[in-house]
Amino acid sequence: MTYLRPRPARSRSSSSASEPSRYWSKERADSMIDFSVPTEVTTFIRQLRDFIHDDVVPLEGTLVDEDFRGGDGRLETEVLPPLREKARQAGVYGPQIPEEFGGLGLPLTTLAFVSEVCGPHPLASLAINMMAPDEATMHLLEMFGSDEQHERWLRPLAEGRIRSCFAMTEPDAGSDPSRISSLARRTGAGWRIDGHKVFTSGAVGAALCVVMAASDPDAPRRDRVSMFIVPTDAEGFEVVRELKPMGYRELGGLCEVRLSGVEVGSEALLGDLGAGLSMAQARLARGRLGHAMRWIGIAQAALDLAAERALQRETFGQQLSKRQAIQWWLADGATQLSASRLMVLNALWRIEQGVPHKAQISMIKTYVAETLDKIVDDALQVFGGWGYVTDFPLERWYRDARAARIYDGPSEVHRWAVARELLNEVETTGTARRISGDVLGQLI
Repeated sequence: MTYLRPRPARSRSSSSASEPSRYWSKERADSMIDFSVPTEVTTFIRQLRDFIHDDVVPLEGTLVDEDFRGGDGRLETEVLPPLREKARQAGVYGPQIPEEFGGLGLPLTTLAFVSEVCGPHPLASLAINMMAPDEATMHLLEMFGSDEQHERWLRPLAEGRIRSCFAMTEPDAGSDPSRISSLARRTGAGWRIDGHKVFTSGAVGAALCVVMAASDPDAPRRDRVSMFIVPTDAEGFEVVRELKPMGYRELGGLCEVRLSGVEVGSEALLGDLGAGLSMAQARLARGRLGHAMRWIGIAQAALDLAAERALQRETFGQQLSKRQAIQWWLADGATQLSASRLMVLNALWRIEQGVPHKAQISMIKTYVAETLDKIVDDALQVFGGWGYVTDFPLERWYRDARAARIYDGPSEVHRWAVARELLNEVETTGTARRISGDVLGQLI
């Protein structure tokens, strides 16, 4: 795995007498994984932490409480531009953006660590331009966009000059995008798009919208939907209203959007015709790992707060940390976080090695979302009434954590996806070892 280096070979003489040498050949030792992280990665993460501590945290309190939930808009006009310039000066801007577009072009494993550090601080992700939906839009454009689309859309997105939104979900098509009813009809000059979208993230103030629409409604499921880049100032594109979420209001809001006879040219098609669903999966797979690492960062912060509170707080003459119920909450949280991290690292390794990883992504989306929910809930309980008020971030994390089990696919759909992969694997090979993570599964 990139940034997870092979362990040095162990000499034969250091093996215990009871250990069969056939299990410790040099070839096997060289292929084992060491979880140490190179100095250049830890140095970068330290730079990022310092930037967040010095420049983001002092701004975050009022912005998260006010502007992110429909404030006066000063975040985008007054706060974000100078903050992003500070991020550039600190050398942490655009870690996922290709170098040719002004970013750092860091590997996927390093980006996972970046997501974890930014997790408790939504303003940090915005400051380094690694926040949904723009992060995912840039990834789509990088992978599937034409040279013209790179210059017209990707470059200004990477530079932070414009924002994007992503329109997939419809009132009757959420977890099953193959049911999308929005239509893209060919015209002499390009396409005419009609549709009704909900939960479109970032639509208020966005310059472009990536729209999923059925370009061939009668085609097989996997071939009927395409992606189109629609300028939001196109005639017929309308932000109907901004939905009011339970958690924080993201920049640009969570919106209902309607497209009424929107005309776009042939150059608006993103990627191949009919490839919309497969492109969405490519977008979501990476996005789900990023979400998972952000959730791990939030859960770790909540666990730390709970442990600190348990050490400080006394009830009935005894520290909370001495009480078994509290100890078990903390121990379970640490165990679940450890498992979550290992699951993500394993998935990253699979992606880098070109090994199938679809089931693992669904496992991660389900397990880490539910781990976040449980740890934040337990931490709030440790704090008691103080966890319920805005003096501490737990009440905000509690509301935001609930959404983790819904967006990018609810837990139930991901469990179904894992079961489907598992059963198909058993029918094909006679074992579910590969799905359940056994690295020797294909050798036995």
